[in-house]
Amino acid sequence: MDFEFLSPVSTVVLAHSQLLSRQSIGKYMYVHSEQDGFPELDHVQLAIIGVNETRNVSIPAQEKPDLDEIRIQLYQLFAGNWNNNIADLGDIEPGETVEDTYFAVKTVVEGLVKNRIVPIIIGGGQDITYATYRAFDKLEQMVNLVAIDSKFDFGSSDELISSGSYMSKIIVEQPNNLFNFCNLGYQTYFNAQEEIDLMDKLFFDAYRLGTVAEDISIVEPVFRDADVVSLDMTAVRASDLGNASGTFPNGFDGREICAIARYAGISDKVSVFGVYENRNTRINAQLTAQIIWYFIEGYNFRKKDYPFTGVQNYEKYMVPMEDQELCFYKSDISGRWWIEVPIIGEMNNKLKRHTLLPCTHKDYLDACNEVIPERWWKAYKKTAIG
Repeated sequence: MDFEFLSPVSTVVLAHSQLLSRQSIGKYMYVHSEQDGFPELDHVQLAIIGVNETRNVSIPAQEKPDLDEIRIQLYQLFAGNWNNNIADLGDIEPGETVEDTYFAVKTVVEGLVKNRIVPIIIGGGQDITYATYRAFDKLEQMVNLVAIDSKFDFGSSDELISSGSYMSKIIVEQPNNLFNFCNLGYQTYFNAQEEIDLMDKLFFDAYRLGTVAEDISIVEPVFRDADVVSLDMTAVRASDLGNASGTFPNGFDGREICAIARYAGISDKVSVFGVYENRNTRINAQLTAQIIWYFIEGYNFRKKDYPFTGVQNYEKYMVPMEDQELCFYKSDISGRWWIEVPIIGEMNNKLKRHTLLPCTHKDYLDACNEVIPERWWKAYKKTAIG
Protein backbone atom coordinates (compact mmCIF):
# COMPACT_ATOMS: atom_id res chain seq x y z
CA MET A 1 0.00 0.00 0.00
CA ASP A 2 1.21 3.52 -0.86
CA PHE A 3 0.93 5.80 2.18
CA GLU A 4 3.60 8.38 1.35
CA PHE A 5 0.88 11.07 1.38
CA LEU A 6 0.24 10.69 5.12
CA SER A 7 2.01 12.89 7.67
CA PRO A 8 2.32 11.69 11.30
CA VAL A 9 -0.11 12.60 14.06
CA SER A 10 1.04 15.82 15.71
CA THR A 11 3.19 15.81 18.82
CA VAL A 12 0.54 17.96 20.55
CA VAL A 13 -1.97 15.11 20.31
CA LEU A 14 0.57 12.51 21.35
CA ALA A 15 1.59 14.60 24.37
CA HIS A 16 -2.03 14.72 25.52
CA SER A 17 -2.38 10.97 25.03
CA GLN A 18 0.52 10.31 27.39
CA LEU A 19 -1.66 11.44 30.28
CA LEU A 20 -4.65 9.27 29.40
CA SER A 21 -5.98 6.17 31.11
CA ARG A 22 -4.75 2.92 29.61
CA GLN A 23 -8.40 2.04 28.79
CA SER A 24 -8.80 5.10 26.55
CA ILE A 25 -8.88 4.97 22.76
CA GLY A 26 -5.61 6.89 22.61
CA LYS A 27 -3.90 3.96 24.32
CA TYR A 28 -5.96 1.35 22.47
CA MET A 29 -4.95 2.04 18.87
CA TYR A 30 -1.82 2.08 16.74
CA VAL A 31 -0.66 5.59 15.85
CA HIS A 32 1.50 6.93 13.02
CA SER A 33 4.08 9.08 14.82
CA GLU A 34 7.41 10.67 13.98
CA GLN A 35 9.11 8.63 16.68
CA ASP A 36 7.67 5.17 15.88
CA GLY A 37 6.92 5.60 12.18
CA PHE A 38 4.06 4.03 10.27
CA PRO A 39 2.20 1.23 12.11
CA GLU A 40 1.87 -2.32 10.80
CA LEU A 41 -1.61 -2.85 9.33
CA ASP A 42 -1.71 -6.65 9.06
CA HIS A 43 -4.31 -6.99 11.82
CA VAL A 44 -6.01 -3.58 11.55
CA GLN A 45 -9.70 -3.30 10.59
CA LEU A 46 -10.31 0.46 10.94
CA ALA A 47 -8.02 3.37 10.00
CA ILE A 48 -8.49 7.05 10.90
CA ILE A 49 -7.27 9.62 8.35
CA GLY A 50 -7.35 13.40 8.65
CA VAL A 51 -7.71 15.55 5.52
CA ASN A 52 -6.70 19.20 5.80
CA GLU A 53 -8.21 20.26 2.45
CA THR A 54 -10.77 23.11 2.73
CA ARG A 55 -10.12 25.17 -0.41
CA ASN A 56 -13.50 24.26 -1.90
CA VAL A 57 -15.46 25.10 1.25
CA SER A 58 -16.85 28.51 2.18
CA ILE A 59 -15.59 28.48 5.77
CA PRO A 60 -13.97 31.54 7.41
CA ALA A 61 -10.33 30.92 8.34
CA GLN A 62 -11.09 31.02 12.06
CA GLU A 63 -13.78 28.35 11.64
CA LYS A 64 -11.69 25.79 9.76
CA PRO A 65 -11.54 22.47 11.61
CA ASP A 66 -8.80 21.71 14.09
CA LEU A 67 -8.00 18.04 13.49
CA ASP A 68 -5.74 17.99 16.54
CA GLU A 69 -8.64 19.00 18.79
CA ILE A 70 -10.88 16.32 17.26
CA ARG A 71 -8.20 13.72 17.93
CA ILE A 72 -7.65 14.93 21.50
CA GLN A 73 -11.38 14.57 22.16
CA LEU A 74 -11.47 11.13 20.50
CA TYR A 75 -8.35 9.75 22.17
CA GLN A 76 -9.66 10.49 25.67
CA LEU A 77 -12.89 8.52 25.18
CA PHE A 78 -12.89 5.02 26.66
CA ALA A 79 -12.84 2.12 24.22
CA GLY A 80 -15.86 -0.16 24.25
CA ASN A 81 -15.77 -3.92 24.56
CA TRP A 82 -14.23 -4.09 21.09
CA ASN A 83 -12.31 -6.90 19.43
CA ASN A 84 -11.17 -4.92 16.38
CA ASN A 85 -7.89 -3.09 15.90
CA ILE A 86 -7.80 0.61 15.03
CA ALA A 87 -4.96 2.71 13.62
CA ASP A 88 -4.60 6.48 13.29
CA LEU A 89 -2.60 6.95 10.10
CA GLY A 90 -2.18 10.73 10.38
CA ASP A 91 -3.14 13.46 7.92
CA ILE A 92 -3.24 14.13 4.20
CA GLU A 93 -2.02 17.70 3.77
CA PRO A 94 -3.27 19.97 0.96
CA GLY A 95 -1.54 19.31 -2.34
CA GLU A 96 -0.33 21.99 -4.73
CA THR A 97 -3.83 21.89 -6.22
CA VAL A 98 -7.10 20.50 -4.89
CA GLU A 99 -6.88 17.80 -7.56
CA ASP A 100 -3.56 16.71 -6.04
CA THR A 101 -5.31 16.28 -2.69
CA TYR A 102 -8.07 14.26 -4.37
CA PHE A 103 -5.44 12.00 -5.90
CA ALA A 104 -3.81 11.44 -2.51
CA VAL A 105 -7.16 10.62 -0.86
CA LYS A 106 -8.13 8.32 -3.73
CA THR A 107 -4.80 6.47 -3.55
CA VAL A 108 -4.86 5.99 0.23
CA VAL A 109 -8.54 4.95 0.35
CA GLU A 110 -8.10 2.54 -2.56
CA GLY A 111 -5.19 0.84 -0.80
CA LEU A 112 -7.10 0.47 2.46
CA VAL A 113 -10.33 -0.80 0.88
CA LYS A 114 -8.42 -3.38 -1.18
CA ASN A 115 -6.97 -4.68 2.09
CA ARG A 116 -10.39 -4.76 3.78
CA ILE A 117 -9.56 -1.86 6.11
CA VAL A 118 -12.34 0.70 6.60
CA PRO A 119 -11.07 4.32 6.38
CA ILE A 120 -12.66 6.82 8.79
CA ILE A 121 -11.97 10.22 7.25
CA ILE A 122 -12.07 13.37 9.37
CA GLY A 123 -12.14 16.93 8.16
CA GLY A 124 -11.96 18.62 4.81
CA GLY A 125 -14.86 19.74 2.67
CA GLN A 126 -17.52 17.29 1.63
CA ASP A 127 -16.10 17.39 -1.90
CA ILE A 128 -13.57 14.85 -0.54
CA THR A 129 -16.46 12.40 -1.00
CA TYR A 130 -15.75 12.58 -4.74
CA ALA A 131 -12.19 11.32 -4.17
CA THR A 132 -13.39 8.43 -1.96
CA TYR A 133 -15.92 7.45 -4.66
CA ARG A 134 -13.20 7.45 -7.33
CA ALA A 135 -11.17 5.09 -5.12
CA PHE A 136 -13.54 2.32 -6.26
CA ASP A 137 -12.70 2.75 -9.97
CA LYS A 138 -10.28 -0.19 -10.07
CA LEU A 139 -12.48 -2.46 -7.92
CA GLU A 140 -14.89 -3.05 -10.82
CA GLN A 141 -18.06 -2.69 -8.83
CA MET A 142 -21.00 -0.31 -8.74
CA VAL A 143 -21.06 1.97 -5.70
CA ASN A 144 -23.88 2.95 -3.37
CA LEU A 145 -23.33 6.35 -1.75
CA VAL A 146 -25.24 7.65 1.28
CA ALA A 147 -24.93 11.31 2.31
CA ILE A 148 -26.21 12.67 5.60
CA ASP A 149 -26.80 16.24 4.52
CA SER A 150 -29.39 19.03 4.50
CA LYS A 151 -28.71 19.57 0.78
CA PHE A 152 -28.34 17.31 -2.27
CA ASP A 153 -25.14 19.12 -3.35
CA PHE A 154 -25.87 18.93 -7.08
CA GLY A 155 -24.95 22.56 -7.81
CA SER A 156 -25.28 24.00 -11.30
CA SER A 157 -24.10 22.11 -14.37
CA ASP A 158 -21.37 24.68 -15.17
CA GLU A 159 -20.09 25.03 -11.58
CA LEU A 160 -16.62 23.79 -10.73
CA ILE A 161 -16.50 21.02 -8.13
CA SER A 162 -17.01 22.24 -4.57
CA SER A 163 -18.44 20.99 -1.30
CA GLY A 164 -21.85 22.12 -2.59
CA SER A 165 -21.67 20.59 -6.08
CA TYR A 166 -19.58 17.39 -5.86
CA MET A 167 -22.58 15.14 -6.61
CA SER A 168 -22.96 16.59 -10.11
CA LYS A 169 -19.39 15.54 -10.92
CA ILE A 170 -20.01 12.04 -9.52
CA ILE A 171 -23.17 11.61 -11.62
CA VAL A 172 -21.77 12.98 -14.88
CA GLU A 173 -18.11 11.93 -14.95
CA GLN A 174 -16.92 8.69 -16.54
CA PRO A 175 -16.37 5.98 -15.54
CA ASN A 176 -19.78 6.10 -13.91
CA ASN A 177 -19.79 3.50 -11.15
CA LEU A 178 -22.64 5.01 -9.12
CA PHE A 179 -25.54 2.61 -8.73
CA ASN A 180 -27.50 4.48 -6.06
CA PHE A 181 -27.36 7.72 -4.14
CA CYS A 182 -29.36 8.25 -0.98
CA ASN A 183 -29.68 11.47 0.98
CA LEU A 184 -30.65 11.32 4.65
CA GLY A 185 -31.90 14.46 6.37
CA TYR A 186 -32.51 16.89 3.50
CA GLN A 187 -34.39 20.09 4.30
CA THR A 188 -36.76 21.02 1.49
CA TYR A 189 -36.20 24.80 1.65
CA PHE A 190 -32.46 24.29 0.95
CA ASN A 191 -33.10 22.37 -2.30
CA ALA A 192 -34.55 23.65 -5.56
CA GLN A 193 -37.56 21.78 -6.91
CA GLU A 194 -35.48 20.85 -9.97
CA GLU A 195 -33.04 19.02 -7.70
CA ILE A 196 -35.85 17.16 -5.95
CA ASP A 197 -37.27 16.21 -9.37
CA LEU A 198 -33.81 15.04 -10.49
CA MET A 199 -33.60 12.69 -7.49
CA ASP A 200 -36.86 11.07 -8.65
CA LYS A 201 -35.80 10.98 -12.30
CA LEU A 202 -32.58 9.13 -11.43
CA PHE A 203 -34.45 6.76 -9.06
CA PHE A 204 -32.36 7.96 -6.12
CA ASP A 205 -33.61 7.86 -2.53
CA ALA A 206 -34.15 10.83 -0.24
CA TYR A 207 -35.48 11.07 3.32
CA ARG A 208 -36.48 14.40 4.83
CA LEU A 209 -35.04 15.42 8.18
CA GLY A 210 -38.41 15.07 9.92
CA THR A 211 -39.01 11.60 8.50
CA VAL A 212 -35.67 10.29 9.79
CA ALA A 213 -35.92 12.06 13.16
CA GLU A 214 -39.37 10.54 13.68
CA ASP A 215 -37.98 7.00 13.32
CA ILE A 216 -34.18 6.68 13.15
CA SER A 217 -34.45 2.92 12.50
CA ILE A 218 -35.61 3.51 8.90
CA VAL A 219 -31.98 4.28 7.95
CA GLU A 220 -30.74 0.78 8.88
CA PRO A 221 -31.59 -0.95 5.55
CA VAL A 222 -30.27 2.11 3.67
CA PHE A 223 -26.84 1.76 5.31
CA ARG A 224 -26.89 -2.01 4.91
CA ASP A 225 -26.68 -1.38 1.15
CA ALA A 226 -24.10 1.46 1.29
CA ASP A 227 -20.43 1.36 0.27
CA VAL A 228 -19.52 4.99 1.01
CA VAL A 229 -21.05 7.13 3.77
CA SER A 230 -20.50 10.89 3.74
CA LEU A 231 -21.59 12.94 6.76
CA ASP A 232 -21.80 16.73 6.45
CA MET A 233 -21.60 18.08 10.00
CA THR A 234 -23.82 21.02 9.03
CA ALA A 235 -26.66 18.48 8.85
CA VAL A 236 -26.48 18.74 12.67
CA ARG A 237 -28.33 21.69 14.20
CA ALA A 238 -26.27 24.76 15.08
CA SER A 239 -26.83 24.56 18.82
CA ASP A 240 -25.17 21.12 18.86
CA LEU A 241 -22.12 22.49 16.98
CA GLY A 242 -21.39 25.48 19.20
CA ASN A 243 -23.43 27.85 16.95
CA ALA A 244 -20.51 28.22 14.54
CA SER A 245 -20.95 30.25 11.35
CA GLY A 246 -22.32 28.38 8.36
CA THR A 247 -24.52 26.14 10.52
CA PHE A 248 -28.31 26.07 10.67
CA PRO A 249 -31.01 26.14 13.36
CA ASN A 250 -32.61 22.89 12.19
CA GLY A 251 -30.87 19.54 11.84
CA PHE A 252 -30.18 16.30 13.66
CA ASP A 253 -29.39 16.57 17.35
CA GLY A 254 -26.31 14.95 18.90
CA ARG A 255 -28.10 11.79 19.98
CA GLU A 256 -29.70 11.26 16.56
CA ILE A 257 -26.48 11.73 14.59
CA CYS A 258 -24.63 9.29 16.86
CA ALA A 259 -27.41 6.71 16.39
CA ILE A 260 -27.13 7.18 12.61
CA ALA A 261 -23.34 6.68 12.80
CA ARG A 262 -23.86 3.45 14.74
CA TYR A 263 -26.21 2.12 12.05
CA ALA A 264 -23.55 2.96 9.45
CA GLY A 265 -20.98 1.02 11.45
CA ILE A 266 -23.21 -2.03 11.83
CA SER A 267 -23.58 -2.37 8.05
CA ASP A 268 -21.48 -5.25 6.72
CA LYS A 269 -21.04 -3.36 3.45
CA VAL A 270 -19.92 0.15 4.44
CA SER A 271 -16.29 0.44 3.30
CA VAL A 272 -15.63 4.19 3.79
CA PHE A 273 -17.00 6.56 6.46
CA GLY A 274 -16.28 10.28 6.23
CA VAL A 275 -17.13 13.16 8.60
CA TYR A 276 -16.73 16.45 6.74
CA GLU A 277 -17.47 20.19 7.06
CA ASN A 278 -16.36 20.34 10.71
CA ARG A 279 -16.24 23.70 12.48
CA ASN A 280 -13.54 24.89 14.86
CA THR A 281 -15.48 24.74 18.13
CA ARG A 282 -14.88 22.55 21.15
CA ILE A 283 -18.41 21.12 21.04
CA ASN A 284 -18.04 20.28 17.31
CA ALA A 285 -14.81 18.40 18.09
CA GLN A 286 -16.47 16.55 20.97
CA LEU A 287 -19.46 15.55 18.87
CA THR A 288 -17.27 14.43 15.95
CA ALA A 289 -15.26 12.27 18.36
CA GLN A 290 -18.46 10.69 19.68
CA ILE A 291 -19.77 10.10 16.14
CA ILE A 292 -16.56 8.20 15.33
CA TRP A 293 -16.87 6.28 18.63
CA TYR A 294 -20.38 5.16 17.69
CA PHE A 295 -19.30 4.14 14.18
CA ILE A 296 -16.54 1.98 15.69
CA GLU A 297 -19.02 0.58 18.21
CA GLY A 298 -21.37 -0.35 15.37
CA TYR A 299 -18.54 -1.95 13.39
CA ASN A 300 -17.79 -4.16 16.39
CA PHE A 301 -21.34 -5.55 16.20
CA ARG A 302 -21.41 -6.39 12.49
CA LYS A 303 -23.42 -9.57 11.95
CA LYS A 304 -21.53 -10.73 8.85
CA ASP A 305 -24.67 -12.15 7.28
CA TYR A 306 -24.27 -10.16 4.05
CA PRO A 307 -23.21 -10.95 1.39
CA PHE A 308 -25.09 -14.23 1.75
CA THR A 309 -22.97 -17.08 3.03
CA GLY A 310 -25.44 -19.75 1.93
CA VAL A 311 -29.20 -20.14 1.70
CA GLN A 312 -29.17 -22.53 4.66
CA ASN A 313 -28.84 -19.48 6.96
CA TYR A 314 -31.92 -17.75 5.56
CA GLU A 315 -35.64 -18.32 5.43
CA LYS A 316 -37.24 -17.69 2.06
CA TYR A 317 -40.71 -16.15 1.69
CA MET A 318 -42.57 -15.91 -1.62
CA VAL A 319 -45.28 -13.26 -1.95
CA PRO A 320 -47.52 -13.56 -5.03
CA MET A 321 -48.53 -10.23 -6.58
CA GLU A 322 -50.88 -9.45 -9.44
CA ASP A 323 -48.25 -9.62 -12.18
CA GLN A 324 -45.20 -11.14 -10.46
CA GLU A 325 -43.86 -12.83 -7.37
CA LEU A 326 -41.71 -11.08 -4.77
CA CYS A 327 -39.04 -13.11 -3.03
CA PHE A 328 -37.97 -12.18 0.52
CA TYR A 329 -35.14 -13.59 2.64
CA LYS A 330 -34.84 -13.41 6.42
CA SER A 331 -31.48 -14.02 8.11
CA ASP A 332 -31.43 -16.64 10.89
CA ILE A 333 -28.36 -14.86 12.30
CA SER A 334 -29.67 -11.29 12.67
CA GLY A 335 -33.37 -11.45 11.83
CA ARG A 336 -32.83 -8.86 9.07
CA TRP A 337 -34.71 -8.94 5.76
CA TRP A 338 -33.83 -8.67 2.06
CA ILE A 339 -35.95 -8.59 -1.08
CA GLU A 340 -34.78 -9.97 -4.42
CA VAL A 341 -34.60 -7.57 -7.38
CA PRO A 342 -34.88 -9.45 -10.70
CA ILE A 343 -32.51 -8.44 -13.52
CA ILE A 344 -34.16 -7.90 -16.89
CA GLY A 345 -32.17 -9.06 -19.91
CA GLU A 346 -28.49 -10.00 -19.87
CA MET A 347 -26.84 -9.75 -16.45
CA ASN A 348 -24.26 -7.00 -16.07
CA ASN A 349 -21.48 -8.33 -13.82
CA LYS A 350 -21.33 -5.01 -12.00
CA LEU A 351 -25.01 -5.38 -11.06
CA LYS A 352 -24.80 -8.89 -9.60
CA ARG A 353 -24.35 -7.64 -6.04
CA HIS A 354 -27.51 -5.51 -6.32
CA THR A 355 -29.96 -8.32 -6.90
CA LEU A 356 -30.72 -8.44 -3.15
CA LEU A 357 -32.02 -5.23 -1.61
CA PRO A 358 -32.03 -4.75 2.17
CA CYS A 359 -35.52 -4.13 3.50
CA THR A 360 -37.56 -4.35 6.70
CA HIS A 361 -40.11 -6.76 8.11
CA LYS A 362 -42.68 -4.04 7.45
CA ASP A 363 -41.82 -4.17 3.73
CA TYR A 364 -42.66 -7.87 3.77
CA LEU A 365 -45.96 -7.25 5.58
CA ASP A 366 -46.81 -4.45 3.12
CA ALA A 367 -46.07 -6.78 0.20
CA CYS A 368 -48.46 -9.34 1.72
CA ASN A 369 -51.07 -6.57 1.42
CA GLU A 370 -50.04 -5.97 -2.22
CA VAL A 371 -48.07 -2.79 -1.49
CA ILE A 372 -44.69 -2.97 -3.28
CA PRO A 373 -41.82 -1.16 -1.45
CA GLU A 374 -40.83 2.07 -3.22
CA ARG A 375 -37.10 1.32 -2.88
CA TRP A 376 -37.71 -2.01 -4.65
CA TRP A 377 -39.36 -0.22 -7.59
CA LYS A 378 -36.44 2.19 -7.95
CA ALA A 379 -33.84 -0.61 -7.78
CA TYR A 380 -35.86 -2.66 -10.28
CA LYS A 381 -35.95 0.23 -12.76
CA LYS A 382 -32.22 0.90 -12.35
CA THR A 383 -31.26 -2.72 -12.98
CA ALA A 384 -33.58 -2.76 -15.99
CA ILE A 385 -31.77 0.31 -17.40
CA GLY A 386 -28.35 -1.15 -16.45
